[in-house]
Amino acid sequence: MSGLLIAAPNSGSGKTTITLGLLRALRNRGIAVKPGKAGPDYIDPAFHQIACGVECVNFDPWAMRPELLLRQAANDKPLIIEAMMGLHDAAADHTGSPASLARLLDLTVVLVVDCARMSHSVGAVVAGYAAYDPEVRIAGLILNRVGSARHEAMLRAGLARTNVPILGVIMQDKQLALPERHLGLVQAGEIHGIDAFIEHAAETVATCCDMDVLVSLAQRSATGTPAQIERIPAPGARIAIARDEAFAFIYPHLMDGWREQGAEISHFSPLADEGPEEAADAVFLPGGYPELHAGRLAAAGNFKRAMQAHAERGSEIYGECGGYMTLGETLVDASGVEHPMLGLLPLATSFAARRRHLGYRRVRALSGCFAGRDFTAHEFHYSTVVREGQAERLFEAIDAAGEVVGPAGLSRGNVSGSYMHLIDLAGTRG
Repeated sequence: MSGLLIAAPNSGSGKTTITLGLLRALRNRGIAVKPGKAGPDYIDPAFHQIACGVECVNFDPWAMRPELLLRQAANDKPLIIEAMMGLHDAAADHTGSPASLARLLDLTVVLVVDCARMSHSVGAVVAGYAAYDPEVRIAGLILNRVGSARHEAMLRAGLARTNVPILGVIMQDKQLALPERHLGLVQAGEIHGIDAFIEHAAETVATCCDMDVLVSLAQRSATGTPAQIERIPAPGARIAIARDEAFAFIYPHLMDGWREQGAEISHFSPLADEGPEEAADAVFLPGGYPELHAGRLAAAGNFKRAMQAHAERGSEIYGECGGYMTLGETLVDASGVEHPMLGLLPLATSFAARRRHLGYRRVRALSGCFAGRDFTAHEFHYSTVVREGQAERLFEAIDAAGEVVGPAGLSRGNVSGSYMHLIDLAGTRG
């Protein structure tokens, strides 16, 4: 099938900016593409969509079954996927690296190398990556954050023995840096001038890289649509999903799977004091940043009344991470101020007492709308639970290495939630 994987030796090499620049440069040429993001990232895909005008989907080689990955990739447009972390970085069980995704989907790799703090040694780095896995095709390099023409000459001299083509050289440019916060980049919709930033990245990539070669590397043979596969069960027939800056973390493949099962999906904004549509029989509060908007959520009376009405009439209500925090009784923000939340679960959380929780999970649902099913999931948050009341446990969980994480989440009647972001049904991984 082929396609292009923009990868790097390590995080922070600049592959997101270069991917955005490439996507916009291709759109400016009139070339339609299918963008993707490797791993469980929610934030980068929104940037990809702005860059090329096409919804970006996730390709998670640890958490997704191979048949779902193949289904995500099926199309006849150039497929451009941004890798996560380093090319061979994997989960705790040593599986799920971007390289494994390249093998499964027959992707060609372009390696982005941050050259800011090295010169001739770049040859040893690239030679190691080129030889490490013969089944992973590294077709070329983009040298990033090069300091000067002299620096570039030293880099080229160091790479002369590798026989790996240099497809682009991008100089140091402070205007190619994106702002960050505790879960990664600041969300695309919050950055003033994001389109101008992407246009600058596109001009840089188009000027400094061999676009004709990159286009040819991204081309794919036409693929048919694979047969439908079993997906995460839809929690209802009419699902209302919160969507705004406080609740932005939802995977497109999750909604696609629910639609394939015949579910109708609507959206509402708690920050705009909107409630779920009355006709919904299920409400989903996805993850996001409720801790940054706790005061507005606490004051959103219409949202609170509508959620209470759905709880009382028996609608299935499910929350993940930030949505789980919002289902609780109180949320303490970073300044230590306590805000009343929905009170649908006996839970109090705090962002003032910060501790990072990060990693892949395998979970079994003990109660709630997914009871009895096994899933892969990802956990990434800094908030902590400061109080839990009487309720059933929602999941039991182990991490990627098979170590017991313990019970996770709460379920009370038709309301349930946890910090886990569900990704796929558990099954044989790639």
